[in-house]
Amino acid sequence: MSETFSVRVTVRGYETDVQGHLNQAVYLNYAEHARWSLLQEAGITQSGLISRGLGPVALETTIRYRRELLAGDEADVSCAFVWSGGKTFTIEQTITKADGTVAAELLGVGGLMDLERRKLVPNPEDVFRDLAKAPGLFGL
Repeated sequence: MSETFSVRVTVRGYETDVQGHLNQAVYLNYAEHARWSLLQEAGITQSGLISRGLGPVALETTIRYRRELLAGDEADVSCAFVWSGGKTFTIEQTITKADGTVAAELLGVGGLMDLERRKLVPNPEDVFRDLAKAPGLFGL
């Protein structure tokens, strides 16, 4: 498993639903933001991946909502890669309110697609290790 990486977000009013809770779809946006922030911190950019004919893909996401998030709440969104060999990997993410309360847990399965062949690359951890300036952020 990788080092724990996280980014802080502040819930904006327009991201909430009629009950005042963070809209369920926005949890996915926060998780995506944390994943791209980790890639950038590790030295991997979207344009760099595309120039190599590669793109990360989400294959499955599960969200377990624990506590509500309201407009103005600050939360940390963590991101940890778990490698198990093969074409896919798992990403474990937690959204934790500033007071330490877990608001949501996300579990995703991802891969790295060869954009020309439209197939997953066989060992994505090798690609991330080769591309990253800080592979420890991926647990590599």
